[in-house]
Amino acid sequence: MPSFDAVLFDCDGVLVDSEPLTNGVLRDMLDEMGWRMTPEECMRQFVGKAVRDERAAIEHHTGRPLTEDWMAAFYARRNVALEQHLVAIAGAVDAVAAVHARLQGRIACASGADRFKVEMQLAKVGLMPYFEGRVFSGHEMPRSKPAPDVYLAAAAALGIDPARCLVVEDTVTGVTAGVAAGAKVVGYSPSPIGHGSPEALRAAGAHHVMSDMGELPGLLDRPAA
Repeated sequence: MPSFDAVLFDCDGVLVDSEPLTNGVLRDMLDEMGWRMTPEECMRQFVGKAVRDERAAIEHHTGRPLTEDWMAAFYARRNVALEQHLVAIAGAVDAVAAVHARLQGRIACASGADRFKVEMQLAKVGLMPYFEGRVFSGHEMPRSKPAPDVYLAAAAALGIDPARCLVVEDTVTGVTAGVAAGAKVVGYSPSPIGHGSPEALRAAGAHHVMSDMGELPGLLDRPAA
Protein backbone atom coordinates (compact mmCIF):
# COMPACT_ATOMS: atom_id res chain seq x y z
CA MET A 1 0.00 0.00 0.00
CA PRO A 2 1.33 3.49 -0.82
CA SER A 3 2.11 5.69 2.17
CA PHE A 4 0.18 8.55 0.54
CA ASP A 5 -3.36 8.69 -0.80
CA ALA A 6 -2.79 11.56 -3.27
CA VAL A 7 -0.02 13.59 -4.87
CA LEU A 8 -0.41 17.32 -5.42
CA PHE A 9 1.96 18.83 -7.98
CA ASP A 10 3.08 22.38 -8.42
CA CYS A 11 3.34 23.22 -12.12
CA ASP A 12 6.11 25.69 -13.00
CA GLY A 13 9.52 24.18 -12.36
CA VAL A 14 8.04 20.81 -11.36
CA LEU A 15 6.08 19.69 -14.41
CA VAL A 16 7.14 22.25 -17.02
CA ASP A 17 10.40 24.15 -17.53
CA SER A 18 8.62 27.50 -17.75
CA GLU A 19 10.40 29.64 -15.20
CA PRO A 20 13.32 30.78 -17.40
CA LEU A 21 10.87 31.69 -20.18
CA THR A 22 8.38 33.56 -17.98
CA ASN A 23 11.07 35.36 -16.05
CA GLY A 24 12.91 36.27 -19.23
CA VAL A 25 9.80 38.09 -20.49
CA LEU A 26 9.26 39.69 -17.08
CA ARG A 27 12.86 40.85 -16.84
CA ASP A 28 12.69 42.42 -20.32
CA MET A 29 9.44 44.23 -19.56
CA LEU A 30 10.66 45.53 -16.21
CA ASP A 31 13.86 46.67 -17.92
CA GLU A 32 11.72 48.66 -20.34
CA MET A 33 10.12 50.34 -17.31
CA GLY A 34 13.49 51.18 -15.77
CA TRP A 35 14.11 48.31 -13.34
CA ARG A 36 17.26 46.61 -14.60
CA MET A 37 18.08 43.14 -13.29
CA THR A 38 20.18 40.21 -14.37
CA PRO A 39 18.26 37.01 -15.17
CA GLU A 40 19.48 35.57 -11.86
CA GLU A 41 18.28 38.60 -9.89
CA CYS A 42 14.87 38.42 -11.54
CA MET A 43 14.57 34.73 -10.72
CA ARG A 44 15.41 35.37 -7.06
CA GLN A 45 12.86 38.18 -6.85
CA PHE A 46 9.93 36.55 -8.63
CA VAL A 47 10.14 32.75 -8.90
CA GLY A 48 7.38 31.08 -6.92
CA LYS A 49 5.41 34.31 -6.57
CA ALA A 50 2.54 35.94 -8.42
CA VAL A 51 3.64 39.09 -10.24
CA ARG A 52 0.71 41.00 -8.75
CA ASP A 53 1.90 40.12 -5.26
CA GLU A 54 5.13 41.98 -6.00
CA ARG A 55 3.27 45.17 -6.93
CA ALA A 56 4.96 47.26 -4.22
CA ALA A 57 8.46 46.26 -5.32
CA ILE A 58 7.68 46.85 -9.01
CA GLU A 59 6.20 50.28 -8.36
CA HIS A 60 9.08 51.21 -6.05
CA HIS A 61 11.81 50.26 -8.55
CA THR A 62 10.09 51.59 -11.67
CA GLY A 63 8.36 54.65 -10.23
CA ARG A 64 5.29 53.69 -12.25
CA PRO A 65 1.97 52.04 -11.33
CA LEU A 66 1.40 48.39 -12.13
CA THR A 67 -1.61 48.76 -14.42
CA GLU A 68 -4.03 46.22 -15.82
CA ASP A 69 -2.87 47.13 -19.31
CA TRP A 70 0.73 46.30 -18.35
CA MET A 71 -0.33 43.00 -16.83
CA ALA A 72 -2.30 42.12 -19.96
CA ALA A 73 0.76 42.87 -22.12
CA PHE A 74 2.91 40.73 -19.84
CA TYR A 75 0.50 37.80 -20.06
CA ALA A 76 0.36 38.10 -23.85
CA ARG A 77 4.15 38.17 -24.29
CA ARG A 78 4.60 35.41 -21.73
CA ASN A 79 2.09 33.18 -23.50
CA VAL A 80 3.82 33.61 -26.85
CA ALA A 81 7.15 32.57 -25.32
CA LEU A 82 5.58 29.54 -23.66
CA GLU A 83 3.72 28.46 -26.80
CA GLN A 84 6.94 28.64 -28.80
CA HIS A 85 9.51 27.17 -26.44
CA LEU A 86 7.96 25.31 -23.48
CA VAL A 87 9.08 21.75 -22.71
CA ALA A 88 8.31 19.38 -19.85
CA ILE A 89 10.72 18.94 -16.97
CA ALA A 90 12.92 15.93 -17.71
CA GLY A 91 11.20 12.78 -16.47
CA ALA A 92 8.01 14.56 -15.42
CA VAL A 93 5.65 12.96 -17.94
CA ASP A 94 6.70 9.42 -17.05
CA ALA A 95 6.62 10.21 -13.31
CA VAL A 96 3.11 11.66 -13.51
CA ALA A 97 1.88 8.70 -15.55
CA ALA A 98 3.29 6.25 -13.01
CA VAL A 99 1.87 8.11 -10.00
CA HIS A 100 -1.52 8.53 -11.70
CA ALA A 101 -1.72 4.78 -12.34
CA ARG A 102 -0.52 3.84 -8.85
CA LEU A 103 -3.00 6.14 -7.07
CA GLN A 104 -5.90 5.47 -9.44
CA GLY A 105 -6.04 9.07 -10.61
CA ARG A 106 -5.79 10.76 -7.20
CA ILE A 107 -3.47 13.55 -8.31
CA ALA A 108 -3.94 17.28 -8.85
CA CYS A 109 -2.02 20.29 -10.07
CA ALA A 110 -2.04 23.15 -7.55
CA SER A 111 -0.24 26.19 -8.94
CA GLY A 112 0.21 29.79 -7.92
CA ALA A 113 -0.17 30.81 -11.57
CA ASP A 114 -3.33 31.80 -13.44
CA ARG A 115 -5.53 28.99 -14.73
CA PHE A 116 -5.06 29.82 -18.43
CA LYS A 117 -1.30 29.51 -18.09
CA VAL A 118 -1.42 26.28 -16.11
CA GLU A 119 -3.86 24.52 -18.42
CA MET A 120 -2.14 25.77 -21.57
CA GLN A 121 1.20 24.47 -20.31
CA LEU A 122 -0.14 21.08 -19.26
CA ALA A 123 -1.82 20.68 -22.64
CA LYS A 124 1.31 21.68 -24.55
CA VAL A 125 3.51 19.03 -22.92
CA GLY A 126 0.88 16.28 -23.00
CA LEU A 127 0.05 16.23 -19.29
CA MET A 128 -3.50 17.59 -19.31
CA PRO A 129 -5.17 14.13 -19.62
CA TYR A 130 -3.75 13.24 -16.21
CA PHE A 131 -5.04 16.44 -14.56
CA GLU A 132 -8.33 17.12 -16.36
CA GLY A 133 -10.78 18.59 -13.84
CA ARG A 134 -8.13 18.68 -11.12
CA VAL A 135 -6.28 21.94 -11.80
CA PHE A 136 -6.26 24.57 -9.04
CA SER A 137 -5.01 28.14 -9.39
CA GLY A 138 -3.82 30.38 -6.59
CA HIS A 139 -5.38 33.28 -8.48
CA GLU A 140 -8.79 31.82 -7.63
CA MET A 141 -8.09 31.43 -3.91
CA PRO A 142 -8.43 33.97 -1.07
CA ARG A 143 -4.63 33.81 -0.73
CA SER A 144 -1.94 32.45 -3.00
CA LYS A 145 1.26 30.68 -2.00
CA PRO A 146 2.97 30.75 0.51
CA ALA A 147 -0.52 30.49 2.06
CA PRO A 148 -1.86 26.92 1.94
CA ASP A 149 -5.21 27.71 0.29
CA VAL A 150 -4.56 26.15 -3.14
CA TYR A 151 -3.29 22.90 -1.61
CA LEU A 152 -6.18 22.73 0.84
CA ALA A 153 -8.61 23.22 -2.06
CA ALA A 154 -6.95 20.47 -4.10
CA ALA A 155 -6.98 18.00 -1.19
CA ALA A 156 -10.62 18.79 -0.43
CA ALA A 157 -11.65 18.26 -4.06
CA LEU A 158 -9.97 14.85 -4.04
CA GLY A 159 -11.59 14.03 -0.71
CA ILE A 160 -8.21 13.34 0.89
CA ASP A 161 -6.91 14.51 4.27
CA PRO A 162 -3.99 16.89 3.55
CA ALA A 163 -1.87 14.83 5.96
CA ARG A 164 -2.22 11.92 3.52
CA CYS A 165 -1.10 14.03 0.55
CA LEU A 166 2.40 14.31 -0.87
CA VAL A 167 3.13 17.75 -2.33
CA VAL A 168 5.86 18.21 -4.98
CA GLU A 169 7.45 21.67 -5.05
CA ASP A 170 10.58 23.42 -6.32
CA THR A 171 10.56 26.74 -4.44
CA VAL A 172 10.69 27.88 -0.83
CA THR A 173 7.36 29.66 -1.37
CA GLY A 174 5.70 26.47 -2.54
CA VAL A 175 7.24 24.25 0.13
CA THR A 176 6.02 26.71 2.76
CA ALA A 177 2.49 26.46 1.33
CA GLY A 178 2.51 22.67 1.32
CA VAL A 179 3.79 22.44 4.88
CA ALA A 180 1.19 24.99 6.02
CA ALA A 181 -1.52 22.80 4.47
CA GLY A 182 -0.41 19.92 6.66
CA ALA A 183 0.96 17.81 3.80
CA LYS A 184 4.31 16.09 3.46
CA VAL A 185 6.42 17.95 0.91
CA VAL A 186 9.10 16.60 -1.38
CA GLY A 187 11.33 19.16 -3.02
CA TYR A 188 12.55 19.01 -6.61
CA SER A 189 15.94 20.65 -7.05
CA PRO A 190 17.94 19.82 -10.17
CA SER A 191 20.63 22.34 -9.18
CA PRO A 192 22.62 22.52 -5.93
CA ILE A 193 22.49 26.32 -5.94
CA GLY A 194 19.90 29.04 -6.45
CA HIS A 195 16.43 29.90 -5.18
CA GLY A 196 15.41 26.27 -4.92
CA SER A 197 18.61 24.67 -3.61
CA PRO A 198 18.25 21.47 -1.58
CA GLU A 199 19.32 23.32 1.56
CA ALA A 200 16.74 26.07 1.03
CA LEU A 201 13.93 23.57 0.38
CA ARG A 202 14.81 21.49 3.43
CA ALA A 203 14.99 24.60 5.58
CA ALA A 204 11.46 25.49 4.44
CA GLY A 205 10.20 22.09 5.54
CA ALA A 206 10.69 19.61 2.68
CA HIS A 207 11.19 16.16 4.21
CA HIS A 208 13.06 14.91 1.13
CA VAL A 209 14.67 16.59 -1.89
CA MET A 210 15.13 14.85 -5.23
CA SER A 211 17.22 15.95 -8.19
CA ASP A 212 15.53 13.60 -10.69
CA MET A 213 11.76 13.40 -11.22
CA GLY A 214 12.22 9.70 -11.87
CA GLU A 215 12.61 9.26 -8.10
CA LEU A 216 9.03 10.33 -7.42
CA PRO A 217 7.07 7.06 -7.92
CA GLY A 218 9.35 5.26 -5.48
CA LEU A 219 8.70 7.87 -2.80
CA LEU A 220 5.07 6.75 -2.55
CA ASP A 221 6.27 3.75 -0.56
CA ARG A 222 8.26 5.74 1.97
CA PRO A 223 6.62 6.19 5.39
CA ALA A 224 4.50 9.34 5.55
CA ALA A 225 5.54 9.99 9.16
